[in-house]
Amino acid sequence: MTKQSRDLGNSSDPGNPSDPSETPEILLDDPAADIEAAMRDALSAVEAVEADGPQAPQTSPAVTETPEAEAQDIESLRREIADLRDRSLRTLADFDNFRKRAERERQEVRRYALLEPLREFLPIADNLERALSAGGSAEDLKRGVELILRQMQELLRRFGVREVGADGEPFNPMVHEAVARIESDQVTVPTVSETLVRGYMLHDRLLRPAMVKVAVPPESAGSRPTQESSPPQSSDGGRDGGRGEPAI
Repeated sequence: MTKQSRDLGNSSDPGNPSDPSETPEILLDDPAADIEAAMRDALSAVEAVEADGPQAPQTSPAVTETPEAEAQDIESLRREIADLRDRSLRTLADFDNFRKRAERERQEVRRYALLEPLREFLPIADNLERALSAGGSAEDLKRGVELILRQMQELLRRFGVREVGADGEPFNPMVHEAVARIESDQVTVPTVSETLVRGYMLHDRLLRPAMVKVAVPPESAGSRPTQESSPPQSSDGGRDGGRGEPAI
């Protein structure tokens, strides 16, 4: 909502309540909480003016008013303050009702957000029940289950769900969960060698990571002998000055 300002009055100059340089400015923002706070500030300003009581408008020495005119001005200010207070209360009540209605609608949306997706999945559940109750060989049952699986995969694609690429791709900890590790001289970087449980994405968000087996390149063949032979070299008596005692 575009910010708006409303001049409610000025206790120091009641005769000129619409002066923008003297009257308080109330800014209304889009959130309901800010609007409600602004309306409460407006109501407080009106009550403060009402508590101080209307004052007679200041006049120059050259201009004098009769007591009857001053009384009329005071009565006019009182009516204006009462009208502003009434409108502030009504506006505050309207926004409070709006806030409560918006909260109820939000709860309803959260409660029934899965209504349409679940309705689309009901035919798949019906087909599974038919497959279980139908007679035939194991091959017929397998073929029926494959048809139901394709139906479910098509429905997932309609909802924006796609499978996470795994086999043969570099290991990505953002979408892959490694549950096993093997060494292989066929790879140069950690690579997914087998998918154990498929992972899925909903548009650009991860629904479930893929549980995979990762193939890693073997350690360098020359590094192991060097590490294994280094301790004997350091403790060799012929290389330690001929003392015949192991170095510590």
